[in-house]
Amino acid sequence: MNPDDYAGTTATELRDLIASGALTCLEVAEAACDRIGRLNPDINAYVCFDRETVLKDAAELDRRQASGAPLGPLHGVPFAVKCLTEVAGLPHTHALVPFADNVGEKDATVVARLRAAGGLFTGLTNAPECGYYGGTDGHLFGATHNPWKHGYSAGGSSGGSAAAVAAGMVPLAEGADGAGSVRIPSALCGVVGFKPSLGRIPQTLVAGKFSTYVFHGPIARTVEDATVMFDVMNGFDPSDPMSLPKETASYPGAVSAAGSDMTGMTVAYSPDLHVGYVDPEVDAVCREAVKAFTQLGATVTEATPEWDCPEQAMWDGIWVPGIGLDTDLCDWGQWEGKVDANYLEIIAAARSLPAVDAIRAQVARSRMYDIFCSFMADFDLLVSPTLASAAFPLDQFAPSWLEGEPLQAQLLRWLFTYPFNMTTTPAITVPAGFTASGLPVGLQIAARHRGDVEVLAAARAYESVRPWAGTTPDLGGVQAQ
Repeated sequence: MNPDDYAGTTATELRDLIASGALTCLEVAEAACDRIGRLNPDINAYVCFDRETVLKDAAELDRRQASGAPLGPLHGVPFAVKCLTEVAGLPHTHALVPFADNVGEKDATVVARLRAAGGLFTGLTNAPECGYYGGTDGHLFGATHNPWKHGYSAGGSSGGSAAAVAAGMVPLAEGADGAGSVRIPSALCGVVGFKPSLGRIPQTLVAGKFSTYVFHGPIARTVEDATVMFDVMNGFDPSDPMSLPKETASYPGAVSAAGSDMTGMTVAYSPDLHVGYVDPEVDAVCREAVKAFTQLGATVTEATPEWDCPEQAMWDGIWVPGIGLDTDLCDWGQWEGKVDANYLEIIAAARSLPAVDAIRAQVARSRMYDIFCSFMADFDLLVSPTLASAAFPLDQFAPSWLEGEPLQAQLLRWLFTYPFNMTTTPAITVPAGFTASGLPVGLQIAARHRGDVEVLAAARAYESVRPWAGTTPDLGGVQAQ
């Protein structure tokens, strides 16, 4: 298989071609490895990739198929895993220099499920140190470049996964989302990223077993591919006491049955979710994209939940306490200069955060959920820009208008993703269009708690009238000059 043909073929198309005998798993694997080998030195999406192992595993999948064994829903489809997710026998470094020698002891549940579905594991993708912010660079692995423009951010913290999918290195990649870390890079790289409702996918990413803000999620080029991957990862596992049994036998089937007719549905469009400033060009692209829902029969109204800006509650209730779990991992003082100073600043903030402030933040989060529920009584979907900005240069920590602002503002004020981590409700980003300079803009679609089918169906309907799978970056432009 030609590596460029491979890059333009969706996960479900690859699966069907393999199942029919038109392609072998080994042929797909060779094309994937060739493309990764050619593009990754410039993009730096993968941080752990072994061609021989990938080809060996592909040959084993071919032997399994030849024996007549039942084929899984991802048989032969290449996938990647974010380096913060544990994979047996591979580096499990948390993208931190202090843990450069750590090795995973077992496959995380999501990895085991993707393998069991016949998926072909291709390697680990880049992330910032402990996934602490919405970019992807660090002292251990360096920066991931946006496939649409070399030297620009791919977003984070699942930046390696989104860049790998956008560049056609792999059709599917796992990400993890604590404040938007699946949706942020997917929006900046022009692909699909889905954060499901709480409990849909078992997670073992944080030490606290009862976490309610971190989610695994699929990153793909199409909504159909993301739905198939989500279906494989979904369902209860005893490793996560917050996980739930599947509520439908087949998410792809449920999404397909929903169809694309949105007649009678009500859609709220919010330009900023009361989070912060939005770049006028981003807002204009998204307002144009939202017209698709009117075309599909829905009624679109501009409206925003009447919550106060949730930034402080996110900071005191989720971001700082979440990083605070890392305070006892090692003597951080001895690693200054080898760990991002902003990450160390958050660890210091965690050590000094008053317990009463953390509790107040949780109360504010609860009120926010109540306000969201009341708002959604009048709407089927809440749509917004995914982010306030398109991609920006890698030497910027945040968009330029946040220069000089406190770290808290630089981390949060350009993200329209984290409210749905706070409410634990489903949200997806899909490509909305491009800025005048050719950078992708993401559109975020959210719904009520456990409205995962509704979100995926709306995204699939939107995709049917605004298809994007054939729009790909000019990868000559990512080569270092």
